[in-house]
Amino acid sequence: MAEAGTGFLEQLKSCIVWSWTYLWTVWFFIVLFLVYILRVPLKINDNLSTVSMFLNTLTPKFYVALTGTSSLISGLILIFEWWYFRKYGTSFIEQVSVSHLRPLLGGVDNNSSNNSNSSNGDSDSNRQSVSECKVWRNPLNLFRGAEYNRYTWVTGREPLTYYDMNLSAQDHQTFFTCDSDHLRPADAIMQKAWRERNPQARISAAHEALEINEIRSRVEVPLIASSTIWEIKLLPKCATAYILLAEEEATTIAEAEKLFKQALKAGDGCYRRSQQLQHHGSQYEAQHRRDTNVLVYIKRRLAMCARRLGRTREAVKMMRDLMKEFPLLSMFNIHENLLEALLELQAYADVQAVLAKYDDISLPKSATICYTAALLKARAVSDKFSPEAASRRGLSTAEMNAVEAIHRAVEFNPHVPKYLLEMKSLILPPEHILKRGDSEAIAYAFFHLAHWKRVEGALNLLHCTWEGTFRMIPYPLEKGHLFYPYPICTETADRELLPSFHEVSVYPKKELPFFILFTAGLCSFTAMLALLTHQFPELMGVFAKAMIDIFCSAELRDWNCQSIFMRVEDELEIPPAPQSQHFQN
Repeated sequence: MAEAGTGFLEQLKSCIVWSWTYLWTVWFFIVLFLVYILRVPLKINDNLSTVSMFLNTLTPKFYVALTGTSSLISGLILIFEWWYFRKYGTSFIEQVSVSHLRPLLGGVDNNSSNNSNSSNGDSDSNRQSVSECKVWRNPLNLFRGAEYNRYTWVTGREPLTYYDMNLSAQDHQTFFTCDSDHLRPADAIMQKAWRERNPQARISAAHEALEINEIRSRVEVPLIASSTIWEIKLLPKCATAYILLAEEEATTIAEAEKLFKQALKAGDGCYRRSQQLQHHGSQYEAQHRRDTNVLVYIKRRLAMCARRLGRTREAVKMMRDLMKEFPLLSMFNIHENLLEALLELQAYADVQAVLAKYDDISLPKSATICYTAALLKARAVSDKFSPEAASRRGLSTAEMNAVEAIHRAVEFNPHVPKYLLEMKSLILPPEHILKRGDSEAIAYAFFHLAHWKRVEGALNLLHCTWEGTFRMIPYPLEKGHLFYPYPICTETADRELLPSFHEVSVYPKKELPFFILFTAGLCSFTAMLALLTHQFPELMGVFAKAMIDIFCSAELRDWNCQSIFMRVEDELEIPPAPQSQHFQN
């Protein structure tokens, strides 16, 4: 019985919600009809007369205060709405209306939407996972001590955000620590050092870990029965301590390279020892995984040091050897470092070979892969490309391939062309990037702008063709053309990754919400009324009373007009017209 009553109440509620959703005009006319029927019991005419008499007694100062207060309040609302929109990309009033008022007026229930989405199968789940914004480690990230800190010393600005550095700390704890670190004093110290927020505390902890390893332990070895010889054995040095010092304490790339070479010596020994013991248990396996990550990181950073110091061929050889030795470790994206170094050597055939391996439909894309492929195809036609000639004779096959490659790259990341064409100023790239976001565009353009400039006519071809991409992408972005729809969460993540002094590039451009335009118009209109009322109080008072009379009922219109006319006569001191004897009697 209780279930039947509950079902009846739910059905009644759904009927009322449906009627408010689709029959609101009928409800509106019903309310108007009830007001008309009950006009006599409610004494609507008398109330209107009282209100009209009260408004007629108001002075112009009241209207000045009223319009001024309205302008001030609407201005404050406008400022708050604009700040909220710039920070979060949506309207506060609209968000509150959607989240609180829509359920009351019959909005879509979340449970029903979840059920409908679950019934769509794997396609919806795949689409949702693809659109999820994932932050990636920047494969070309700079050195904190030798590059980021030097920028801070010169400009006084912080190039890295707290969110970005926090992600780096999490990466270091994932790659450079394991569960057995508490068994080794130096590794236990470094495990705490990676969690430190203060850079000086981290550096001090790294020096402490190295000092512990300088302690010599004596091992007793009985060589002769009557005597004992003490063998001096050095404990293995802590490779992660050298990594931290090379990243944060070294002020030049040369100093960082020296520290990384010491880290390589220590890390290689730890890797070989753990490789022999990895099958003895899960603890040894985790330690070997940690040592592998440390060794790969050290060799990759050594290759990047060689690239920074101008030894590009040596850097290419180190990267190739590293990719051959550890082919399964794709999380570091070493191929992107290799592509940049090969472009510096102008070894375009080798670049094409790398792209043929990694520019595959089953592998995740990046701006480096897409724009490097576009650069190679543009290189074949850019030196002779002319927009005027192309408009007369049409595009050749090679030019069409180059334009399609540029359109493909722009669709993947539409923020890159503005940096390559120097329409926006570059900043130092962050340590983490967001695929298809502004942070990835900065990281790509920072290192690859010189390669585009080196190819004659490549930037000219990009300038003439990149905007044509947006005519091919459906709007609104319900689906993509060559890739998945552009995610809507890139702006929020990029604002967390990029420093506050950088203007984040947003795609697609968001239109101003209705409530911002409404509050701007309301603020301007009330401010204009306040100014006019202050300058011309008599005329604006007459105008206000006239507007009030327009909305009054027909029975009160004559009386209101007469009172307004008498008020005007009193204020303007108009002499009364001569009256006839018949009218006086």
